[in-house]
Amino acid sequence: MGADHDGGSGSGVSGSVNEDVRPQAAGHPSAEPDAPPPAPEPPGAVPGIAGLPFGHQLVAALALALIGLLACAHVAMVFLHVAPSNTVTKQHGKTVDDWIYPEFEQNWKLFAPNPLQQNIAVHVRAEVAGADGRRTTDWISLSREDGDAIRGSLLPSHVHQNELRRGWDFYLNSHDEQDKPNGLRGELSERYIRRIAMLRLDGRDLGGTVERIQLRSASSLVAPPPWSGEKAGTRPSYRVLPWWDVTPDDLPAPRDAARGEEGEK
Repeated sequence: MGADHDGGSGSGVSGSVNEDVRPQAAGHPSAEPDAPPPAPEPPGAVPGIAGLPFGHQLVAALALALIGLLACAHVAMVFLHVAPSNTVTKQHGKTVDDWIYPEFEQNWKLFAPNPLQQNIAVHVRAEVAGADGRRTTDWISLSREDGDAIRGSLLPSHVHQNELRRGWDFYLNSHDEQDKPNGLRGELSERYIRRIAMLRLDGRDLGGTVERIQLRSASSLVAPPPWSGEKAGTRPSYRVLPWWDVTPDDLPAPRDAARGEEGEK
């Protein structure tokens, strides 16, 4: 009786003779209820637009059709804008321009009829007043200096790429063959190209003070490839501008003065 009493009282929770007292396997937690399986998709469910109600499908189809037509119309307008002159652009050119400008302006032409076939270099020389009198320097190629600064550079400066080239084009487009300016833009282009030249000459030891400068362009045809059979002379032709007197407005501002003005601002 005492033994049975001791066995019953000592069993507590785990003392039952029917309980499996074998140790649990390492790494396996105590028994837990399994996670419920994912709920199956309702039968007949269709993803995408096809799964929408008919009214919504109709609205989505109309929206996609409108976007497609708009994209096709835009591509057609851009193509007509950059394409050479043709019958369509002659009759509807204003409509094309109204669509393109100003948001979709293109600065290139498709099938360019007259690509650039020349290398144009800008040179400058100066008349210098020194201790031994006046003398004229040799021609200095400003375009070559820009090319040397650009060649091999991963991030070339826009000044070296565009300043001199655009300034020279500005001058040519605002002057006639006799170098006479066409209105105020011609005078402005003269001052602009003079200041570019004096900025490039600044810091050079020319042996005196620059009194006058003269610019010229050297244009040479690009040599055709050997397989083309074409023949073109590559001898440069020159356009020499008249001598220009250097004024104080043509001189670059001293660095100290420029820094002082920036500090005042």
